[in-house]
Amino acid sequence: MPKNINNTNASEKKLSGKAVLVGVDTGTATSGEYDYSSYDIEKSLDELERLLATAGGTVFARMTQSKEAPDPRTYIGSGKVTELADLCADNEIELVVFDTELSPSQIRNLEDRLGNVTVIDRSMLILDIFALHAVTGEGKLQVELAQLKYTVPRLSGKGTELSRLGGGIGTRGPGESKLESDRRHIKRRIAALEAELEVLEKNRKTMRASRDKSNMPGIAIVGYTNAGKSTLLNYFTNAGILVEDKLFATLDPTTRKLELPCGEDVLLTDTVGFISRLPHHLVKAFKSTLDEAVYADILMIVIDASDPEYRRQISVTEKILSELGADDKPTVYVFNKCDTSADELPVLPAGNDGEKKNAVYISAITGEGTDKLLEKLEEIIHDGKKLTVFRFPGSKAGLVNTLYQNATVNNVDYGDEYINVTAITDERVRGMLSEYVAEVL
Repeated sequence: MPKNINNTNASEKKLSGKAVLVGVDTGTATSGEYDYSSYDIEKSLDELERLLATAGGTVFARMTQSKEAPDPRTYIGSGKVTELADLCADNEIELVVFDTELSPSQIRNLEDRLGNVTVIDRSMLILDIFALHAVTGEGKLQVELAQLKYTVPRLSGKGTELSRLGGGIGTRGPGESKLESDRRHIKRRIAALEAELEVLEKNRKTMRASRDKSNMPGIAIVGYTNAGKSTLLNYFTNAGILVEDKLFATLDPTTRKLELPCGEDVLLTDTVGFISRLPHHLVKAFKSTLDEAVYADILMIVIDASDPEYRRQISVTEKILSELGADDKPTVYVFNKCDTSADELPVLPAGNDGEKKNAVYISAITGEGTDKLLEKLEEIIHDGKKLTVFRFPGSKAGLVNTLYQNATVNNVDYGDEYINVTAITDERVRGMLSEYVAEVL
């Protein structure tokens, strides 16, 4: 367990390859674009420690300070900087991670004071994890673009060369060959990345259009990182996605077809996880990926029921979905990991309008409760839809294809004079073919 240093001098046993986490408890203050009105410094540092572990690092100590507002020069006070410098020098600490978003001048001033120590912030650590886990070509381009836009302005400290993005926590990504050139070259690289991603986004839109033509409802699996989204997709579809007990183990969206108990097919898409204070450049770079939630017909918000912070994580997820413009869709709240949670299951509060939200309790590992989840999805999909029998004259056989394109066809019976078709239709389709409706069941 790392030492928590709070307004005290500290002397620790010398260890190498360790990092110090630093946070400021600002109470109800705000810092930059982030609202810290409900900021719990210890819980936030717990999450930062998990992020560091995912990146391959280990926490040696924590340093916290209570201030009404962060110091504009060094984030923490001058005395704390001296204490931090002594701690790093005495224990051969080479990395300090701040639980905030530092300005370029703050990084420069801190590195000047701390000596031979690399200073990164929370956003840089998250970007580093994305670089570590990016697998596909698109994912790597998205990460590189986000890193260049966010990190390059912060590399001016101590005369540090741009090749700092080369090896180690907070330094993964594009590499020396792309960053040792001047800023004009970097701007050209950013423009090239944006052009490549624009082409990939057009391809993704083409794929979405193709899926739309299939008339299969699209369901996006969203939620806080490490809530079990990929495990759930694997359970339903045998997608074979790598599942790890790490933050941001999945970056690239994966779509698979799932047949519901009623026989109707849907498309399930696993998406990148959310986290509090997700870097703005990362959201912009991953826009085409995050748009899977925007274009979905239904959202499944997966929540770790065993995490005591589940309410905050739901709030973060809902806020990001709102910023993406995807908060107006039918939604099911899926409390996962109920097999490992406490005896008392978490309760989902009603919405702002007092309406009770859809909540299902499952275990994506054992399958417990997944039957109720499928029933809930069927209920949402079939809301307003009814089993309808159409009777087409033989001369109107082409209308059968219209039904295949716009409804779920269960049965087609070709008679001598008429074609009888049973299909699940919505009001729009029933109105469009009203003169051929024989029965609505």
